[in-house]
Amino acid sequence: MTFDLRLSTLDFARSGLRVPTKLTRQQHHDLYYYLRLNRRVDEQLVSLFRQGKVVGGVYSGLGQEAISVGTAYALEPQDVISPVIRNVGAMIIRGFRPRDLFLQYMGRRDGPTGGRDANTHFGDLARGVVAPISMLGETVPVAAGIALAAKIKKEKRVAVAYVGDGATSTGPFHEGVNFAAVLKLPLLIVGENNGWAYSTPIEKQMAVRSMAERAKAYGIRAVTVDGNDVLAIYTATLAATARLRRGGGPEMVECLTMRMKGHAEHDDARYVPPKVFEKWRKRDPIALFEKYLAAKKLMTADEKAAIEERIEREIREGVAFAESSPFPAPEEAARPVWA
Repeated sequence: MTFDLRLSTLDFARSGLRVPTKLTRQQHHDLYYYLRLNRRVDEQLVSLFRQGKVVGGVYSGLGQEAISVGTAYALEPQDVISPVIRNVGAMIIRGFRPRDLFLQYMGRRDGPTGGRDANTHFGDLARGVVAPISMLGETVPVAAGIALAAKIKKEKRVAVAYVGDGATSTGPFHEGVNFAAVLKLPLLIVGENNGWAYSTPIEKQMAVRSMAERAKAYGIRAVTVDGNDVLAIYTATLAATARLRRGGGPEMVECLTMRMKGHAEHDDARYVPPKVFEKWRKRDPIALFEKYLAAKKLMTADEKAAIEERIEREIREGVAFAESSPFPAPEEAARPVWA
């Protein structure tokens, strides 16, 4: 599997897209905080899984944090996201806290779904988050419907659908993209090209070179960015959403990355050649951003330590709260069912 990282922070200005206003020092710190918090939540969930405290499986976004964080940080409050299982960072930026994830994965009564579902199958329309589901690819027609409503109501709202490379091989993806393209809807498709649809490599599921080519076939604009460069992703998202608000029609931002674990915690990913993991381990998105911050003198050791301390406190408090929350009573199972 060979990825051509065609768009990075360094050459973005030559891509033809408008580079937005320079981020402030605090915004750089925000991005670092969200990246590290995303990683720590995932690490803690793995620990809870190995302790037998998780109900069901754990689906890690290890190595893909820059995509969730870079895209969600570029959005406006009125925008709506339709995430999937590895988009914890986007959900955190939208207002969910680590304890929400721990409660949900542990099936506790105080969790977002009251212990009725698992992993990231929860949302909140007040926060602009559509609850993820397991049928990947369905996010596109759902988000297209939200985008259609925004267009009809003349709202400056963008709907964002996250999809993996495997999801682009499903019928709902193609129907949703075509629908959005014909009606020129304010829909942004974030393509997370991590190279594997579970254990199927991308070259065995599509004849074209990339997800972006599939999107372009429907007449929509698509760019390919370095999915481990949070600033490149942020910049591409900001530029795309600005055009969408002007009525330019749907777009795709394809992010090239690597899923640094198996499909879920039960999957050892033995189908991935070790050299592939080794290559991508050197391009860890958090390590790359740390090097950038150091090179630009945007974060001191004390500032970094303060962020890490804040994150560890949130993790400790979140786990303690989740472990103290009871399991739901059996008779509560049908409480929110109306028919």
